[in-house]
Amino acid sequence: MSKLWKSLSPYFLVTPQTLVFLLFLVFPIALIFIVSFWQFNGYSMTPAFSFENYLSIFTSKVSFATYLNTFKYVLLVWFFCLAIAFPVAYFLAFYIESQTWQIVLFLICTIPFWTSNIIRMISWIPLLGKEGLVNQFLINLGIVNAPLEFLLYSDFAIVLAMVHLYTFFMIAPIFNSLMRIDRNLIAAALDMGASGTQVLKEVVLPLAAPGIAIGSIFVVTLVMGEFVTVQLMGGGQAASVGKLIQTQIGSLQYPLAAANAVILLIVTLILVAGILRVVDIRKEL
Repeated sequence: MSKLWKSLSPYFLVTPQTLVFLLFLVFPIALIFIVSFWQFNGYSMTPAFSFENYLSIFTSKVSFATYLNTFKYVLLVWFFCLAIAFPVAYFLAFYIESQTWQIVLFLICTIPFWTSNIIRMISWIPLLGKEGLVNQFLINLGIVNAPLEFLLYSDFAIVLAMVHLYTFFMIAPIFNSLMRIDRNLIAAALDMGASGTQVLKEVVLPLAAPGIAIGSIFVVTLVMGEFVTVQLMGGGQAASVGKLIQTQIGSLQYPLAAANAVILLIVTLILVAGILRVVDIRKEL
C-alpha cells in the first residue's frame, strides 16, 4: 500500500494545478476556437463549422491595416522600453554597490504600479493636451507659436503611455540577469586590455540576453493585446487588434471577435517562439 501511495502521490499533488490550468486556460481558449467557426447573422450566433470569419479577416484591408498598426506599436514600445530599461538596470547592477540602495532604487521603479493603469494614462492628459503643461511651457519659452496637437490623441501618446506602463517589465528581468554576472569575468576582460565598449559588447550583453528576451516576451505579449491604452490615448482615432476585438464584442459579433482572438494568439505565439529561438532563457529559470 505504501509503495502504491508513493507512486501515485506525485499525481495527486499535481492534480489541483492541472485542473486549474485546464479550467481557466485550456478550456476558455478551446471555447474561443470553437466559437470562431460559428456564424453571425446580425442578431444571433449559429453553431456551425464555417471559415467565413477567417476569410473576412484575411480579405479585409481594414483588418490588415489594423494588424500592421499593432505590429508598429509592438516594435516601437519594445524598442523604447529596451532603450530605457537597459541603462537603468545597468546602473543599478554595476554602479550602485550598496545592496540596500539597489533595493531602494529598484522599488522606486515600481512606484507607477502603486496606482491603476487607467489613472496613470489619464495623468498624461493634463500634461499633453492643447492647454496642457507641456504645450504651455513650450509656448512660454517661444519654442512654438501654437499648441502641438500630436502630443495627445495620437500614436505618439499611445506609445508614450505604453512605454510608461511596461518599461518595468523590461527592467526587472534585465536587472536580474546583470546581477547574476560574475564580476570576475569583467575584471578578467579589463585585465586583458578590453575597453569598456568591448566589455559591454562581448561580456555583458551576451550574458544579459536571457533577461532581455524575457522582458521582450512580457512587453510583446502585453502590447499585442492592448486596447484600453489605444482607446484612451488615441482618442478613438487609432486602432489595434485588441481594440478591434473589443469593438466586435460590443457589437455582439462574437464569432468574428473569436476568430481575431485566435489569430492574435497565434501571431503572439510565433513572436514569442522567435524570441526563444534566438535566445535560450532556460539559464534564467
